Formats: sequence, C-alpha cells, structure tokens
Amino acid sequence: MSSGTFLNIGFDNAVAIDHVVAIVAADSAPIKRLREVASRQHKLIDATNGRKTRSVIMTQSDHVVLSSLQPETLGQRLQELKKSD
Repeated sequence: MSSGTFLNIGFDNAVAIDHVVAIVAADSAPIKRLREVASRQHKLIDATNGRKTRSVIMTQSDHVVLSSLQPETLGQRLQELKKSD
C-alpha cells in the first residue's frame, strides 16, 4: 500500500487507509460508548454532513471517524484500493 492512498468516506471526506484499524456499524451500545469517550477526549471526527451515522472508523491514533455510508460500502472501497496497490 502506498502511503498516500485515501479511502473516500462520503461527501468529499477521506481517511488514510494506512491508519484505518476497523470499520464497524454504528448502532451497537459499545460503539456508542466509544463515540462518547472519543468526543470527551476531542478525538471524534464527524464526517456525516448532518446525515445519520452508519459507520464508525477507528484509526491507529485512537481517532474515531463517523461516516454516513454503510460499513459494507466502506469495506468494499477499502478492498478495491488494496487490490489496486
């Protein structure tokens, strides 16, 4: 993987794929608690543009990124980027 590859997470927002640890659905209670903790620590990045949060992306730096795209969609995009590298 090249160090300059980014995953499009919707609405012209992107995350460096080298730093993505996990992409999970946003609706479980543990993930909601994770969001709250990240918000308190100022490590929450909301990239939903006001839409419903469907995916939560965790990074190596413990930042939590919210996306309005489905986790399956982000996973497919990530796999396509990995194949192209």
